[in-house]
Amino acid sequence: MNKNIVFFGTSEFGAIILEKMVQAGYSPVLVVTTPDMPSGRKQLLSPSPVKISAQKLNISVLQPEKLGLAKLNLAKPSLPHPDLFIVASYGKILPQKILDIPTHGTLNVHPSLLPKYRGPSPVQAVILNGEEETGATIMLLDEKMDHGAILAQQELKISKPTYIELHNTLAEIGANLLIETIPHWLEGALTPITQDHSKATYTKHIKKEDGHIDWKNPALYIERQVRAFNPWPGTYTTFQGKLLKILKARVLEQTSSKKLGETFKLQTGEIAVQTGSNALLVEELQLEGKKLMPSKEFLLGYKNFIGAILC
Repeated sequence: MNKNIVFFGTSEFGAIILEKMVQAGYSPVLVVTTPDMPSGRKQLLSPSPVKISAQKLNISVLQPEKLGLAKLNLAKPSLPHPDLFIVASYGKILPQKILDIPTHGTLNVHPSLLPKYRGPSPVQAVILNGEEETGATIMLLDEKMDHGAILAQQELKISKPTYIELHNTLAEIGANLLIETIPHWLEGALTPITQDHSKATYTKHIKKEDGHIDWKNPALYIERQVRAFNPWPGTYTTFQGKLLKILKARVLEQTSSKKLGETFKLQTGEIAVQTGSNALLVEELQLEGKKLMPSKEFLLGYKNFIGAILC
């Protein structure tokens, strides 16, 4: 089925889906992504992962500052009228005048089982809340955030994944589900199911400060933070006035008379930190300006770390 598809996406999640679509024979006539953004210490302009993938696949790219109809210029003579829009982690809400353009509407790939975990950080929220199940949803896009009717869903059982692991798995699942859904939708063989909006939950934009560890929290929650916020914003505390990132950890179930945030050494030679409930066994950490180290190696250079109060 040869249809004219326009793809909207920005992040690595969108890039994975774009590449899988092309492999399956659904190569978009145009990719719309956000403008290049400054990154790194030198703040050099960097293209989005979706732009990088589109250029590798020789697909035309549009990077509008604003999503106005004139800016998109989707009706220009060189571009056939779009049959379908696909949106995957684009990062902006499409106005109705854009959604009205394609003949068969706009499909969105969302990495949660809607209506649960609408919004910008469903993958992190699933990990932080200790969910044992999540999944991907293909929905019809409307002007409200993750509000449209559902066309397809696939569930996924999970057990303590890291952000990267869960992100990539859901991108693969979402891409495969999209590829299965597109022909059925274009043939008119699917009936959209309205979401139960009374059951909707919402996620927030992740900020740098969300990664800061509050040692009053239980070790169970902090361990989830470590998995949810690696690589960004990272899960961190401070030691001797320097940022200390914790990149891998697990819960140590024990009672202790240690102070909140106090470090102590285990018989195994590893580091643990007292929390509001149980202790956090630190497996990998990185002090500001230094390389990532296993905790045993870290202690060789920072013997005064044991007994310190992290904050």
